[in-house]
Amino acid sequence: MNPDASDEHLLLEAEKIAIAIGRMFPGLCEVVLHDLRQPEHAIRVIENNLSGRKVGDSATELGLRRIADPNYPSVIQNYPNQFPDGRPVKSTSIGIKNAEGQYVAALCLNLDVSTLSPMTLSLANLVATEAEHRGEALETLRDRTARELRDVIEAFAAERAATPRALSRAAKKDLVRQLHRDGYFDSRSSTETIADLLGISRSTVYNYAKQS
Repeated sequence: MNPDASDEHLLLEAEKIAIAIGRMFPGLCEVVLHDLRQPEHAIRVIENNLSGRKVGDSATELGLRRIADPNYPSVIQNYPNQFPDGRPVKSTSIGIKNAEGQYVAALCLNLDVSTLSPMTLSLANLVATEAEHRGEALETLRDRTARELRDVIEAFAAERAATPRALSRAAKKDLVRQLHRDGYFDSRSSTETIADLLGISRSTVYNYAKQS
């Protein structure tokens, strides 16, 4: 079996595990399979979706660390996390290596503990996170590209003592052109994000980008 076919076989087997675990804990545990061979469109399976992400979204910070460093820990267990709406999460991330020792995938479990925390003390071990990870923000559970995009737009506006929506038409046009040159339009949701932040239509965003 050639290396590419072998890696794909690993991903297909991991898909079964992700789906089975997610369906065992409906409404409680989100299970995400990341294809680390494609970091910009890493999410391959998202079962029992609780974070609002979707198939094709980018890898999280942990995924990027594993791509950059094959010696990064294979298992990061029971670390505190947070869904985009603020709900507390207990997460475990499992890196999957191929025969060459390179990370090709990651299986991530995100347990919503917001409904469990008020329960009896007998559940304390279930909702507890490892002491070594407390207070450490290892990752955020949303599209990495969208976060970076928002940061760039807000920084551009701040340099002009304005909010993104308060920018002049010319400034918005310059910003969209800059974002297009810098590759932010590679994400499928980038146009909608830019339009929302700048208070303009998606067609206007496209028109500005075409002029870059």
